[in-house]
Parts: sequence; C-alpha cells; structure tokens
Amino acid sequence: MTDAQTATTSTDWAAWQRSWDRQQEWYMPDREERLRVMIDMVEAVVGPEPRVLDLACGTGTVTARLLARLPGATSTGVDLDPALLAIAEGTFEGDDRVAFVTADLKDPDWATALPYDSYDAVLTATALHWLHSEPLAALYGSVAELVRDGGVFMNADHMIDDTTPRINAAERALRLARMDQAKADGALDWAQWWQLAGRDPVLAAPTARRFEIYGEHADGDTPSAAWHARVLREKGFGEARAVWCSPSDTLVLAVK
Repeated sequence: MTDAQTATTSTDWAAWQRSWDRQQEWYMPDREERLRVMIDMVEAVVGPEPRVLDLACGTGTVTARLLARLPGATSTGVDLDPALLAIAEGTFEGDDRVAFVTADLKDPDWATALPYDSYDAVLTATALHWLHSEPLAALYGSVAELVRDGGVFMNADHMIDDTTPRINAAERALRLARMDQAKADGALDWAQWWQLAGRDPVLAAPTARRFEIYGEHADGDTPSAAWHARVLREKGFGEARAVWCSPSDTLVLAVK
C-alpha cells in the first residue's frame, strides 16, 4: 500500500463530515430541519425505497440523511468539486447503495455520465445558487427529463423575494448579528474551513484543484421561490410549490 493510500484509509471522514456540517450550520442554523422535511416528502410522494439523484452532492449530506431515514434507498451523487467528492467517497466507501459521478452541471451533456436514465427523486440543497438564472433554468429542463412520471424534484436554497425589501433587510441584519456572535464563540466560516482542508495531507491536492475550478466563490443568483416554481412547471413538472421556508431560505418541491 502506498503512503497516499495509507493516508486516505486512515482519514477520519466522519470528522470531516461533522466539520462541514458545523461550518454550514453557521450560515443556516435550521439546516437539519429543511433536510428532515425534504426526506419526509420523498417518502410521502415516492415511498421508502427510492432511487435518488443527489444533485451537486458535495460531501453527501443529503445522501447521508436519506439513507439514515430510508435504508432501502439508493443514491447517485453528482458534483464537480474534487475535495468535497473525496470526503463523500471516503464516507460511503463500501456502501453499494451509493455511487458518485464527477460532472459539471453547466455542461449540457452532464446527465450522460449518470448510471441511470431516470430517478424517483432528484434532491439538492444549498448548491444551485452558484448558478445564474439562465443556466439554472436549463438545468431544470435536464432534471425534468430525469425524473420519472410521478417522481419529485426538490431544491432547498437561498430564495430571496425582492418584493419585500424591508423584511429582507431585517432578516439579514438579525442573521448577520447571530453569525457574528457564533464566530466569536469559535464557529468556522467558509474560508477558514477551506484553509483547514488545504492543509490536510489527503485533501490538500483536491482542494487546490477545487479552487482552480471555482475560484473563491461563484457569483450566482437567488431568485424567489415563485420563480423556481414557475420555471419548474414550464420545464415539464405538473406541480411545484414551497413546502418549507425560513425567513431567508425555501424548499421547493416539484412533482412530474
């Protein structure tokens, strides 16, 4: 076994998952609640043993919650980030319910890399705000082709209603004040977490590749939940609406 293989085998992937969760919860303290509702709705609409596509899967957060709740499910995770995929692949190594695919969701042919032509559910959380509205609408068209009739798509993300500027400003001010307090109490932010990953002997190389791909942070859009629901219907879903929301984020569900 090479030194690199030994390091990978000995890496505490569960610790990296916990670290990622804590960093994400600094931005979204209600993160687990939205994921609970997401899996609730998967079970409610398509049953307890779904074939799921975890879209822009990152470290496999959605897949982990899915399998903990619905152990008869299977999941295909797709992402382009080599560092987060390394954590996901390490976490689920040996679990034949899970597979991962490297693909760029902005590539029109990204879905050709998937192992299946259709899925009961396509799920994504806190990821598609990296895309601008036009490529996001195109992605929704591709997703509609992957979801079977009667299947579901769900997106939990930042969705800002520009018609309520005073509500938005008040929510943002309170959220930032709470984040400042959490930071003072030791919470890691996005940049600090990536600095840790960049110093890790296993994750350093994929982290460097990740920043070559994305830079510091992508500059996407955060359209309203109404926009998401409308575009999803235009792209082929029969129904679409919000099924959960916080003051800043929304979970939109669409049924094919």
